[in-house]
Amino acid sequence: MTSRTVTLLDVARAAGVSKSTVSDALQGSGRVAEATRDRVRAVAEELGYRPNSAARRLRRASTGAVGLHLPATATRLDYYMNLAFGAVERAQEDGLDMVLLAPSGAAGGRIASRVDGLLVIDPEPGDSAVPGLLDAGVPVVTGERYLGPATGPSGAVVCDNAASLTALLDHVTERGARRPALLAPSGSSAWATALRATAGSWGRAHGVAVTLRTVPFAATPAEAEAATRALLAADPAVDAVICAPDGSAPGVLRAATALGRKVGATSATSATSACGTTSASSASEASGGNGRNGEGARSESGRSESGRSESGRSESAGPGRPGGAAAAVGPMSAGLLVASCVDGTATRGAEPPVTAVDLRPAAYGRACAELLCDILADRAAPDTVRRHSWSLETRASTGSPG
Repeated sequence: MTSRTVTLLDVARAAGVSKSTVSDALQGSGRVAEATRDRVRAVAEELGYRPNSAARRLRRASTGAVGLHLPATATRLDYYMNLAFGAVERAQEDGLDMVLLAPSGAAGGRIASRVDGLLVIDPEPGDSAVPGLLDAGVPVVTGERYLGPATGPSGAVVCDNAASLTALLDHVTERGARRPALLAPSGSSAWATALRATAGSWGRAHGVAVTLRTVPFAATPAEAEAATRALLAADPAVDAVICAPDGSAPGVLRAATALGRKVGATSATSATSACGTTSASSASEASGGNGRNGEGARSESGRSESGRSESGRSESAGPGRPGGAAAAVGPMSAGLLVASCVDGTATRGAEPPVTAVDLRPAAYGRACAELLCDILADRAAPDTVRRHSWSLETRASTGSPG
């Protein structure tokens, strides 16, 4: 029996249940016991059952389209444009058009009548449109988890944002940094919350102060430059700046140049060049030997907001404080490592090129659209959560080869 000839009735007979039970089990609807649902899905997979998409659309009065909701700031960010293109490409492979929804959103009922499902990317609890989208009556897949009080999505595709920031912090300390800082995104999205929480947990685990300065979720280069100038003026001991918002890294570089900081070198490496001593040894003494063990503290949920500074003031996310041993580094002319939580055109084309986390946005968009397509076609359970991988791209801004 081939996948083209397998019907719901075939699955029902093989599983020993009714046809309606098979339909409910595969669609995740109705009152079907979990054991029965699992058995039906296993039988359907064994028989090679595939839903008739044409008939399914007729039964559901399908529109043949899915909606895409992006953050209001998305139109000027390289990351979200690449993500959208990836999502559109994958949806078209299942014969679905992609409708870009207005940032303000619309009533859930009106949306449900126009699309078969929804993609909601980086949902912010403060976005008034999101609750209506999640409760629109159609399958919804979120890119990152929604942390607000509303009906949960049908599925989600998530990144381990705690692990990516941990990798950046580990990298800059391995390159000699002893006083890292994070330009942390404001807001309460899962991404922003995880980064702020991880800065605190990593600092406590390593005995290294991570200075936080809050910037807008989609900070411009000018805003990042102003924040970096203020940060380095308030705490000249900072020898590494990790900027979170997409496209903000050039602003950090401009601030470093204006202040005479050499990007790609740290105070420790500068000291090595000046006196011929081993920077790793002196830096280990300054940090108590805890800054280079490479064991980043991972925060899966990222819900704690330790060290958060919504007012934009610098705060220490670890036990170290300016004026102590960890702060005993060179003057403002000392080196500065620069890295970014989001890779893109701005980081790759900067001078020097900036070390960054490549979140693979086009592939992420594809993954979100693929999960929604799979849920619509009964290939995946409605509550499926999938994980998306990232990579660390090391470049000259952290003293690594470009």
